[in-house]
Amino acid sequence: MFGLSKTLGSLFKSSQTDEAWFDTLEESLIQSDVGLPTTEQLISKLRKAAKSEGASSSEELQSLLITEVSELLKPLEPSPNPLYVNEKTSIPEVWLVVGVNGAGKTTTIGKLCRLFRAQNKSVLLAAGDTFRAAARKQLQEWGGRNKVDVITQEGGDAAAVAHDATHSAISRKSDILIIDTAGRLATQDHLMEELKKVKRVIGKVLPGAPHHTLLVLDGNTGQNGLSQVKAFHAALGLTGIIVTKLDGTAKGGVICALAHTLQEGPKPAVLALGKGEGIDDLAPFTAGQYASELFN
Repeated sequence: MFGLSKTLGSLFKSSQTDEAWFDTLEESLIQSDVGLPTTEQLISKLRKAAKSEGASSSEELQSLLITEVSELLKPLEPSPNPLYVNEKTSIPEVWLVVGVNGAGKTTTIGKLCRLFRAQNKSVLLAAGDTFRAAARKQLQEWGGRNKVDVITQEGGDAAAVAHDATHSAISRKSDILIIDTAGRLATQDHLMEELKKVKRVIGKVLPGAPHHTLLVLDGNTGQNGLSQVKAFHAALGLTGIIVTKLDGTAKGGVICALAHTLQEGPKPAVLALGKGEGIDDLAPFTAGQYASELFN
């Protein structure tokens, strides 16, 4: 259950759905990271749908709101979801994982590794966070838990690690290569340029790679998450997003705001949701299910 569903629980059990009810709904959505523009759009569509359907009870409006949110989120739903395409390719499939500090990148990589290993794919990890020895150690621990090798370098830079790891994945005939990177703020231009270099180096070794550029986004970041997505997408051309820490405390509304913000042009899909610290706590994203969980 998301924090958002907890705040709206009493509202959808109300016997009255007057203007005060709509005002409370609007306030709750804004406070739950849905954002003002998205909230205004949803409230407007809800009012129109309620009038068209002749709906007046809180239960009916709840059902209509779930439908509206599901439609809003549908463009973010991957089809097919590359995490669950159980096919082997003749070349390694390269995943470049990026995000800000503390978003949960390395833990997410451990979960992805587990997911791919469950599909009987051979996986290689690359410790591209060359700033923190602790990050390399953490990735090696995840590699050990999943029984996969980790490519590391002492004193090298991220591009060098990515270069060696891509060559290694090709020579080993690995199915999947997942490259970790150091956390960075989207406003740190020199560090964003480093990511662009990493991506170029991978592409020179293996044309067409990385095949997936994945942003790990903390579900608790609220509206700040929107600026992260926009900046990383502009710099790297994101193909996917995994939203983490959606284990009960997150308000959950940021994905609605994200869908509204990315209505125009190519957009990364939300591939999965991190719902806990366990190695199996990664769930595929589907618009209808997520919308239902938000308001139930």
